[in-house]
This record gives sequence, structure tokens and C-alpha cells, in this order.
Amino acid sequence: MQDAAHSADPYDVATIMGSLYGDGIIACKGAFERAWVARLGQDIDALFEEARRQPGGALERGPSRYYVEVHPERISGFADIIGHPWVVAVCRAVLGPDYRVVEAGFDIPGPGALHQPWHRDFASPPETLVGRRLNSLAFNITTVDVDEDMGPFEIAPGTQWDDLGTGDPMFPPRETWARYEARAQRKLPRMGDISARSALTIHRGTANVSNRPRPVFVLGVDAPDAHNADKHDLQLTRAYYDSLAPELRRHITCRVVDRLEPIVQAHTIEGLRMGLTM
Repeated sequence: MQDAAHSADPYDVATIMGSLYGDGIIACKGAFERAWVARLGQDIDALFEEARRQPGGALERGPSRYYVEVHPERISGFADIIGHPWVVAVCRAVLGPDYRVVEAGFDIPGPGALHQPWHRDFASPPETLVGRRLNSLAFNITTVDVDEDMGPFEIAPGTQWDDLGTGDPMFPPRETWARYEARAQRKLPRMGDISARSALTIHRGTANVSNRPRPVFVLGVDAPDAHNADKHDLQLTRAYYDSLAPELRRHITCRVVDRLEPIVQAHTIEGLRMGLTM
């Protein structure tokens, strides 16, 4: 993977397109100050404790591994994220000028989390499988410096184009795993880094054998013809919505409400609930 921070121009469209259409992932190193990321981590810690007290508030994606979808205004730096020049550049390059933010949440692989099976986050749409075009992206921001023992993310570059045939549309059969093992790249981001990837690129979380969780913020973004908003329930209060710059508002697919309502999470991934001992 070519990190955007190491290219001559981190906003170069050819670099962005080449990375996401090639490897399926790209990163911008040091996009945020560590103090800013620390505040994001504090928000996530508080929201995670709140979600665990609410029935169905934290989805299990394997032992000691959780996903929580959040209301954007509960993240103090949300506008900073969606307005970051690199995030905007990547979205415009890959998804076009009318891209839409459709998801805000976080993953927490805690101590004891197991290897996940190789997977993609949803079935490959015909726009990608047949049309060979990416129409969605997932951005990740770690809130901690990731070490080898913390269950780092692994990705198999180039596999966003794989046709999984007539089997499970998200989980490659075990007999094909050697292909992904051979390609696997383990990511060790630091506080302040942002990555962008196609969620169709085959990937997995690895076992967290440390005594520390590995929280990561997730932002989902669609092209106008994608339908991932159907799996989510992004809500903004009228006051928060009106406080955002018009250029940010126009890129958010959401319900504008008087009072935030509990989120009913529809993006469950049943095949991740067990985890693997390896």
C-alpha cells in the first residue's frame, strides 16, 4: 500500500484511485493531532459504556469484539472528520462530488478477541462485481497506537474484485483462505492516522492477546447509487444539523429529529459472532 502521506501530493486523484482500485486501501499518516484523537477516544469510551447498558446497544462481532453505531453529534470531532481535506479528496475522487455520509460508529476488539474469519462487510453489489466500480468506502481512525499483540486489522489487497461465486456472498469458503493468507497485510496505525478502504476487500480482525482494547472509529460513505444507508439510521438533531456548514450538510444522509432516538442497528454480520481459535 502506498501511504498518501508519502506521495508527492496526498490529494492527487491518481494516487487515491490507484490505491483504492488496486490494493483496496489507502492511508493518510498524522492527519490529526494526538490530543484531538485522545478526545475522540474519550468519547468512544463513554459511548461504549452507555451502549453496553442499553439492550442491543453494542453488537457482538465475536468474543470480546463489539460494534456500536452512534449519533454523530455525540462525537465531539465529527465535523472535523467529515470536513478533513483528505477525507473530502478521497470521497470526491472515488465516489464523485455527490457522495453521502451514511454511517458513524466504532469497533472495539477487546482483550480476548479471537481471529475473525476472512470476510467482506457486505455482499458485492453489481456496480462492483460486474461494473468494476467502487461505490462505497469505509474510513477508520484508531484511537490508540496499535501494536502486534492488540489484534491488528489484516487485509488481503486487491480482493475487492473477487467473485465469491454461489456460496456465501460475504465469507469466502475455507478452502480459499490460503489465497488471502498469502496476500495478507497487517496494519499497525498510530494515533492521528486515517485509512480509507473498500469494505469489499477481504479482511479480518486478528486475536487481541494484549490487556488493552483497540477502539477504532468507523465512517461509512456512499456514492449516490449505493444503498448502505438502508442498513443504518443516521440521526442529527435540528440544532446540530443547522450548526454544520452547508457544504458538510449536503453530504449527509440522515433523519433530522427534535430529539435523538435509540439506534436500531440493522447491519448485523451473523458469521462474525463466533470467532476462530488459530
